[in-house]
Amino acid sequence: MDRKTLKADGFAGFRTLGSLEIMRVPQGTGLFAVMRPNEYEPHFLKKSTAGIFKKKDPSLPPEPLLAEWVDGADILYIGKAGPGSKGNRGLRRQVQEFLDFGKGKPPGHWDGRLIWQLTHTDALIVAWKELPAEELNNAEARYHAEFVEAHGKLPFANLVQARTKDQRPETGIPD
Repeated sequence: MDRKTLKADGFAGFRTLGSLEIMRVPQGTGLFAVMRPNEYEPHFLKKSTAGIFKKKDPSLPPEPLLAEWVDGADILYIGKAGPGSKGNRGLRRQVQEFLDFGKGKPPGHWDGRLIWQLTHTDALIVAWKELPAEELNNAEARYHAEFVEAHGKLPFANLVQARTKDQRPETGIPD
């Protein structure tokens, strides 16, 4: 699973975080992925640029960060953007909140927080795929499972594997 796989599967955008024009991100629900550019090597900041969540600093020491890094993987994070309880969320708002989180604003959650302890985050690439809300959970779980199958663990900044209701918790494999 890599950038080519995502493109073939209908992901669009593929913009660097530094050049992303948020109005070009669709408003609908879907998945988004954060990827490293070619030849990107991980270098970590001592302190994350991410916002504080529930009075907790998102920064980690170098050893746990290195333990999460997946050598050779393009994809660093796969997240979802649902409609929200009022139906006013979606990809544009979720990606904007993700970027704001990296700029130190307090988040509503801290999924993907390890991204913001990397150096040169402006060079990272974001892509998205619009999907109906009812397909999001299964799609996110499928991408996570495929990544784990290919790389032996989740993408760098995904700390919890997405699952569907019909998956066994210990393996993520459908019953």
